Amino acid sequence: MSTPDTPGSWTVRVARVDGAWRVQRLAADADVELPALERALGDPGAGEWPGPFVVVVDSRLYFVVLRHGPGGLVRALISDATMQEWLLAAEVVERYGIGVDGGSAFDDDDDETGWPGGDLDVLADDGLPAEQLRPIVTADDLWADEMVAAIAARLGFADELAAAVRP
Repeated sequence: MSTPDTPGSWTVRVARVDGAWRVQRLAADADVELPALERALGDPGAGEWPGPFVVVVDSRLYFVVLRHGPGGLVRALISDATMQEWLLAAEVVERYGIGVDGGSAFDDDDDETGWPGGDLDVLADDGLPAEQLRPIVTADDLWADEMVAAIAARLGFADELAAAVRP
């Protein structure tokens, strides 16, 4: 999805309203503060189910998905839990208790640079369960924005995402 005209970092809020996907780009600095991303999710009890989610692509190196779960708790997925040198990645791993124990659940993955962490079922209510998401987030040949584009294509909001992140 990244081209010379597309930025390497962006944040969007994705929601299904009356059966149609809506993708809204958030402020350029929305990814620097985790509480701002949580606020962008809105009230956990409002609107249709499943509720909206926030996606942050940071420097094309990793992405984060946040969404409310049962009881209003925030569910989180990070495409590469080893990106601890990046502030947002470190905050997500710490705040949501994501293990970075060496990726034992992904030992069969040949990629030695990292592994996903957190809730791989975060998009299951939208139709993308963990067993279908895992091959996308462990693909060695995709950048983070390309992984998100693949997720958007599978869920049906690829056009809306492309329009939202276009400069």
